[in-house]
Amino acid sequence: MPTPRSLTLHNVGIVVADLDAAIAFFLELGLELEGRAPIEGAWADGVTGLRGMRVEIAMLRTPDGHGRLELSRFLAPPVAADHRTAPVNALGYLRVMFNVPDLDATLARLRQLGAEVVGEVVNYEGIYRLCYVRGPEGILLGLAEDLSK
Repeated sequence: MPTPRSLTLHNVGIVVADLDAAIAFFLELGLELEGRAPIEGAWADGVTGLRGMRVEIAMLRTPDGHGRLELSRFLAPPVAADHRTAPVNALGYLRVMFNVPDLDATLARLRQLGAEVVGEVVNYEGIYRLCYVRGPEGILLGLAEDLSK
């Protein structure tokens, strides 16, 4: 099957309860806020299948402009499930991984906002230093420092 050459990843979405705290966390990680807006109406109901949907979103982008993260806080309908404490082997969407230039410095900044390393920082065959962290509301992130640079 041929792969479309124009296929790109637009964004990854994460539903949060505290939008301000999540924005602050991802800004500290190094993402840039593109904008923030309320979303509702027939088109939003249609695309999500949630009638009467009202949500506030924030769109953030990586500094290189190639990745986006959409944070959503649902006002209606009520949140249906809570996966914030799911272990790293849970089924479904789980985490977003970011390359960071200095893992130790990044962890020091994120710990000030409540981030906790899930296991430990590991060295993967001298290529990457890696770890998983839980941020605000238990959001799971992977952080990788490229050691080849």
